[in-house]
Amino acid sequence: MRLITFCTVITVWVLSMPFTWAQDTQVTERIEILEATKDRIVDEEKDALKASVEGINQRLENGDITEAEANELKQKMAEKHALNIENRVAIIDNKIELLERNQDMEVLNEDGDRFVIEIGNDGEDDNSFIYIGKQNKARKYDRRTTSDFVFAFGLNNVIVDGELGDDIYKVGGSRFAEFGWAWKTRVFKESNWLRVKYGFSFQFNGLKPTDNRYYVDTGLQTELQTFASDLDKSKFRLDNLVFPVHFEFGPSKKIDKDTYFRYSTRKKLKVGLGGYAGLKLSSRQKLRYDDMGQEVERKEKGNFNTNNFIYGVSAYLGWGDVGLYAKYDLNTIFKDNPVEQRNISLGLRFDLE
Repeated sequence: MRLITFCTVITVWVLSMPFTWAQDTQVTERIEILEATKDRIVDEEKDALKASVEGINQRLENGDITEAEANELKQKMAEKHALNIENRVAIIDNKIELLERNQDMEVLNEDGDRFVIEIGNDGEDDNSFIYIGKQNKARKYDRRTTSDFVFAFGLNNVIVDGELGDDIYKVGGSRFAEFGWAWKTRVFKESNWLRVKYGFSFQFNGLKPTDNRYYVDTGLQTELQTFASDLDKSKFRLDNLVFPVHFEFGPSKKIDKDTYFRYSTRKKLKVGLGGYAGLKLSSRQKLRYDDMGQEVERKEKGNFNTNNFIYGVSAYLGWGDVGLYAKYDLNTIFKDNPVEQRNISLGLRFDLE
């Protein structure tokens, strides 16, 4: 019995050795990371202090504050970052002590992991839609360029001889969507009434023909013809990559802080006027119909005699981060068709904060 008990104890001890070793190694690595983090904390706070002092000096040069006020602000910033170092390093020391005292305890969210992905925060202001970067990065004194995700959707149709082609395409069934990325730069140094907005977008313009028709490429031109069976769905779509540029006008609010300032257009009226140019990525047609009781879905991808170069004008009128958005292609959809059709879209745009 004693031999069995002894063997059991030995077996348990041997089996537990790899786990204990791996766990000890993991704890040691965590402690090393935390120790290295303390040095990085000091560097981060020094960089932040340097940026703060540069901002104060800029305000002093601009005549916004006196030299005495500048010195007072610098003293406050120095005290603030010194306390930040003290408090943050103390947190790291506490985590190290906790790890050393409880070898089997997992400490999450080390201070060294400062890389974050956030929605509705760019690390400096709360204006951008998505922010990826350091959580505690130093603020710039003046940031003239911001960026944001672009998303738009709405109704789509064509203009023929100056009139809407609602007899050619279904008004409610023809739709468009757009998404991309846009940068916005303040034009003037001391004013924010004019901004330039530029970037890239993917546009998807869908058209649904009326009267059971679909598009046929005859080689010389592309024609709408009546389909032999009853169509449940007939949709023609153009996918484009474009590079829009808009001049944006509108009021803004200046926010002054000790070490930086910003212009905010939140809850302000915005007007954007501009245009776009780019390339067609694809043109395709989707048909769905019943063939002797069997539902058939047919997808066709080809040139369809469509223009490869896309260019047009666009505009938006918004409040906050939502606006009414319109765009109009100056190029014709088809190259050699006797009737010129130009795409037009109207909908909502989200990116204007």
